[in-house]
Formats: sequence, C-alpha cells, structure tokens
Amino acid sequence: MKRKILVTSALPYANGSIHLGHLVEYIQTDIWVRFQKMQGHECHYVCADDTHGTPIMLRAQAEGIAPEALIERVWHEHKADFDGFHVEFDNYYSTNSDENRELAQSIYRSLRDQAKLITTKTIEQFYDPEKEMFLPDRFIKGECPKCHALDQYGDSCEVCGATYSPTDLINPVSAVSGATPVRKESEHYFFTLGACTDFLKEWTNAGHLQPEAANKMQEWIAGGLQNWDISRDAPYFGFEIPDAPGKYFYVWLDAPVGYMASFKNLCAKNGMDFEEFWGKDSKTELYHFIGKDILYFHALFWPAMLKFSDHRTPTGVFAHGFLTVNGQKMSKSRGTFITAASYRKYLNPEQLRYYFAAKLNSSIEDIDLSLEDFTARVNSDLIGKFVNIASRSAGFITKRFGGKLGSIGDQTLPQRLQAAAKDIAAQYESREYGKALRDIMRLTDLANQYVDDNKPWELAKQEGMEARLHEACSVSLNLFRLLTLYLKPVLPKLAADVEAFFNIASLTWQDAQTLLPAGHAINPYQHLMTRIDPKQVEAMTEENKATLAPAAEHSPARHAEKQTHEIQPIAETISIDDFMKIDLRIAKIVNAEHVEGADKLLQLTLDIGEGKTRNVFAGIKSAYAPEKLIGRHTVMVANLTPRKMKFGLSEGMVLAAGGDGGLYILSPDEGAKPGMRVK
Repeated sequence: MKRKILVTSALPYANGSIHLGHLVEYIQTDIWVRFQKMQGHECHYVCADDTHGTPIMLRAQAEGIAPEALIERVWHEHKADFDGFHVEFDNYYSTNSDENRELAQSIYRSLRDQAKLITTKTIEQFYDPEKEMFLPDRFIKGECPKCHALDQYGDSCEVCGATYSPTDLINPVSAVSGATPVRKESEHYFFTLGACTDFLKEWTNAGHLQPEAANKMQEWIAGGLQNWDISRDAPYFGFEIPDAPGKYFYVWLDAPVGYMASFKNLCAKNGMDFEEFWGKDSKTELYHFIGKDILYFHALFWPAMLKFSDHRTPTGVFAHGFLTVNGQKMSKSRGTFITAASYRKYLNPEQLRYYFAAKLNSSIEDIDLSLEDFTARVNSDLIGKFVNIASRSAGFITKRFGGKLGSIGDQTLPQRLQAAAKDIAAQYESREYGKALRDIMRLTDLANQYVDDNKPWELAKQEGMEARLHEACSVSLNLFRLLTLYLKPVLPKLAADVEAFFNIASLTWQDAQTLLPAGHAINPYQHLMTRIDPKQVEAMTEENKATLAPAAEHSPARHAEKQTHEIQPIAETISIDDFMKIDLRIAKIVNAEHVEGADKLLQLTLDIGEGKTRNVFAGIKSAYAPEKLIGRHTVMVANLTPRKMKFGLSEGMVLAAGGDGGLYILSPDEGAKPGMRVK
C-alpha cells in the first residue's frame, strides 16, 4: 500500500556552520527518506534555516550588515554542506518567509481567539542599559546560586546541573556588553501549556515517542507544566505579534511552524494539497527527526500548538543522542570540532554516512566517532569487502566476454541474499541502521567467500574454464548489485555510480526480487571508492586546530563569552580559616555511568579511602564519556552537605575548571592516593 509521508529534520540555526554533530541528524533522516522512496512511497523531506532571534540580530550588527543579508549568506553555506553530504531535501527554505509569518500569526490567533490559551503577564527581566535591550537567558552569565561555580549561563549551571532563573544569578553580567544588567518590567505573552495537560498526557503515551522520551515527558507533565513565554521585546529580529506593537514571537514559536511553511512553499511549486498533510483530519504520516536537547519543544509545545489551532499532530517524533569524537565532547583545541566543509576537503562524505549509519539505532543514546575506528571500519567494510567484489570480477566480463553477463546455474547464494530484503527493510523502517549494516556486511562476507572459493583470476589462466569463469563473475556481480541495492539509502552517490556501471535504471527495493539476465551488457568498471589514509584524518584535525578557534571569535556568542570571562570578578576575600573548612580529598573514580533522563549529569562512584564508596552526580556529561573516567583520580569536596536530587543522593562534589567552551575535571599528580587531603 502506497503511503503518503512528510518528514522533517530540526532547523539549523543561521548563526554558524554545519558541523559533524549536526550531520548525525540529517544523515539519519536522509537515509530513512531514501529508503521510503525506494519502497515506492510518496515521501517529502522538508527543512529550513532557523533565522530569528537575538543571536542573529547581534551577529549581523557585529558584521555591519542587515540580518537578512546574514541569513541569505548562511542559507547558501548550509545548503552547500547538505548537498555535499548528499542530504536530499525536497525543499530547503527559511523561517524568514511570508508563508511562515502568515502561518505563525494564524496559529497564534487561533490559540488566542478560539482556544483562549494566550494570556499576558508583567514580568521582571534583566535589561542591558548600554545596549538598551532585554537579555535572553543565554546572554547573561554569573555565579551559580547553588554551587557557586563562576561563568555560568542564566538558565542552568554546567557544573552542578542546577536550573534557575537568570535573576537568581550572583554577580550577573551582560554577555553582550559586559555591563551589569538591571531589572526592568515588561508585559509578556504566554501560551498556557498547563491547560493542555490532559491532551499531552494522552498524546505522549500513545506511541508517538520513543519509550525513553515518553517516560521523560511524563516526568515533566507530572511536575506541572508552566506557562510558556512566547513573546520578546524590541529590538528583536523576528515576526511581530498581531495587535501587539513592539512585541515579537519568541523564536521557538515560529521555528517549528517553519516545517509547515517549507512544505507550503513546496506545495505551491508542485501543485500539492497543503491541507491533506496538515489539516486536522489528515490521514497522511508526519515524522520529525530531532536531537534530544529539543525534545521538550517538539513533544510538548509543538503538539499542543497544533492540536489547539486545529491542525494535525505528528505521527512520530524521533530523537537521537549527541555526537562525541574519540570518546569526548567535540573540541576546538583538539581539532575534533569539525565542520562539514572542512571534512569534505579531506574525506569522502559517504564514508561518514556509512560510519554514522553503522552506529545509529532507534534509541536516544549518544554515538561516538572514533577517528581510528572510522578509518579501519570504512577501509575494511567498504573497500576491503564491498567494492572488492566488483573489482575482482568486472574486468573479466569486459575483457573476455564482450561486457555481457552470463547465465547463473546454481542460484542458492543469490537467493539467500534476495531473501534478506524483508528483514533489512524492516530494520531501515525502524531506524535500526546499525543492525541493517551488520546484516549487509555478513552477506558481503558470503559474497567474498564465493569469490575466494571460485578464484576467477585462476580460472582465467586455465584452458576450458571459460564457462565457469563467466558464471562465477556473473554470480559475483549479481551479488554486488543486490548488496548495492541494500546500501543505497546510505551510499546514494556510490549506488548511482554502480547503476551506471551496470547500465541499469535507478534501483528500487522491488529489484531485490530479480537478477540481471544472461546477455545483459555492463559498462567498463571504474574505480568506485578510495581507502582512507590516516594522514588525511590527521591533516583534517590539524587544520581544525589551526582555523576554527580563531574563526570562532567572529561569532558574537563566542566573543561575548570571551568578554565575560575576562571581566569575571574574583570572589570576595576569605580567611585561611574559611578555606580550611573545606575538606578537599583525592578521590578515585571506581565507576562512572550515564544518568537516565539527565542531559548533563554523570553518576560517579568515588573512593576516598573511607572503606566505602560515595555517590556523586557531576554535570560533566558534555565533556566526558563515562568509560573514559573509570580509574582516574580527581579532587572532591568531601564535607559538603549531601544533596537529595531526583536521581538520588549526591554525597559531595568533584572539582572542574570551566571556560574556553569546555569542562576539565581536576587531576592530582602521579602518586596521590585516595583519601589524601588537599591543602
């Protein structure tokens, strides 16, 4: 049965380059869409640049250009990166469009007038007296009110994981000008999300989310849903709220509407029915692929906005985890904060598509790009196994048999590969790409074993073996064609090259049921893919060390962080007696693991020589993979009052330095033992 499907990925923000962390999502989505199209379904993939908000406005000011000029330039950069990695959108648009303005305002009016879900309230916010603007949470920094870590953002602490209001910060500083912000009142508009609680309880439990995501949503709902502030004051780059001069939609209101706007633009181009896909009675399928960090917006705000403005809600929201490189957070200093453009200078984008696919599954867990494993796996799987089948067989067909395939007597092995189509299709459908590729590589091993057993290079030297040579090479190439079909969602360009080599039309999933007949003419074999040289990877990381860190200073956000770091005041003087009250001990990390439902925390089991271990929750998940910490020594505050958190009891605090975009736990010199006091 032919399905009608609309698919989106999260909208990249028009304030920076696409990097490898972003590409996890777009590659994951593109593979799924390509598979659906190979199945013969009507599947549309749309996306857009997210173009509104304070960061865009400030960056444009810093560059001395209009925001429209900035987002136009970045759109072309983003589109070039996506094209380079073969991410094939049916429409790639911008949220700064007439369609998006009209849809956002229409949805707002429905929520205000029909659903009665818009209210106003006067609130107090931090205001920059030098820039004459209200400050978003991420543009305020100061001392954490809970653990007193310095240089923390206005919404959450990266050290202890606490969340708070910007007005709770100690010694707050504007990250825009460096000025001390003042409190100022303003009337804001709110979407009363709490009034949607009953609907959201039902929707989040109805199979639209992954189980771990659904559980997290239930936790948030049980804690009580707060009204959502959907307005911002001028100056602001975005859409003005109807009937509210000087008030603008918060970027997170109009950004997801950008999915609808991009599709509406596609409908106008292709004569499709917008309401068929977005009307409240729609029978089509709608899927959003997103990062886990924006799950709250997509699994609570977005379905509530759609439901109560008389639109359909998503069929599914698929969240994925973050990307680490070599087991750690991407780092400019290590050269592992790699942009899409810099990667393409050195390496084949399809090789990264393959590696990501091999790591991806349907869960929300993080994935790691080990550059050494990446090199080894691509060279082994794609070059040593897959391409090797064709390179060892095709030449004989061209030179000895006029470029035409022969007949196949024993079809046992081809039929075995054909029989795998159903299971591999099910794995692609359920986003279990890693399982699919493992099965495909097992089939590739069988094909290589067939080549090794028949040894066409030896048959070619023996008299009277022409028929056997012809059949062996024909079987090998038919196996190669089937394997290419199964890999096509992951390797679209290579598949197109193989289709040209075989002189066939674009492969569909139904083609798995057929083999190429005797007499089918193929073209001369051309080299399909080159091995990765470790020196290429080394050169790429070295270039990123050299170029990305200085370039980051041109970003207003990075510049603001640098300013804040430079003017961060030293805390007030304390006496030696005050310092001696803090009992700092050497601690051995005997275990470290992820905390389910926590975006920033790791659970550490620490030995400080007491004859028992202590449990500590540390906000260092963004910087460290748990397995990399086990066995290390660090420094902890041993006499801190235990703190009860929703994940358990935290019995101390490990020490870490923060700044330059990273977190770094402290480590003692070699020879320090657990329990030693730090003086």
